[in-house]
Amino acid sequence: MKKFFTVLGGMGTLATESYVRILDQRTKTEKDQDYLDYIVVNHATVPDRTDYIIDHSKPNFLPAIVEDVQQQSLLKPAFMVMICNTAHYFFDEIQAATDIPIVNMPYLAISTMKKQYPNAKKVGLICTKGTLHDHIYEDYITDAGFELSLGDAEIQDEVESLIYDDIKIKGSVNEEKYYHILQTMHDKFGCDVIVLGCTELSLAQEMAPDHDYDVIDAQSIIADKSIELATKVRRGEDIDFSKIY
Repeated sequence: MKKFFTVLGGMGTLATESYVRILDQRTKTEKDQDYLDYIVVNHATVPDRTDYIIDHSKPNFLPAIVEDVQQQSLLKPAFMVMICNTAHYFFDEIQAATDIPIVNMPYLAISTMKKQYPNAKKVGLICTKGTLHDHIYEDYITDAGFELSLGDAEIQDEVESLIYDDIKIKGSVNEEKYYHILQTMHDKFGCDVIVLGCTELSLAQEMAPDHDYDVIDAQSIIADKSIELATKVRRGEDIDFSKIY
């Protein structure tokens, strides 16, 4: 297979399935051959990202992802996407392991937010404790000129419960809990836009989209970018990947 891209997934599996489902649904097709060419690496046994970021005595997830990247690089994909926000803690190290461009999901999400909501003042971030700890989204949001709200300990516990108790463990989305999180970030903390900084939250958005709150869904955005880039690759067009690092 030529002119394809690689999806570095499995962190977690249901979130990766959500990305692939959105990717295929949004691809304009009239026949089988119109779908995109890609390889999905569902590496479910990659150590927990948050565990390591918070406690470096826990297993490091970097070697597993670097191994995947190096294996896939031998196949020469046009680009890669990594469907885990928290794993971007090691983005520079992962990108350094290959000459193949890897799309930076958090950077892409906040760049899109800046264009889509230029008049927003306060931006809320909901994500894993690992993503909070590594400050990746926090830095991108503040560097873009927005005021940032992380909520409080109570809302973070609710977010963690939705991600781990409901989606990762039970394999289901608690719509009521998801809506309550969005409502609290909007009403209590005054957030104009809420960034979904975890792909499990993107799954929640896919399964429970019927609300009135403005959200930035990083997984949805990178799915659209994947379609755009893969289409250009198929057409043989040149791509400036430096704009999406």
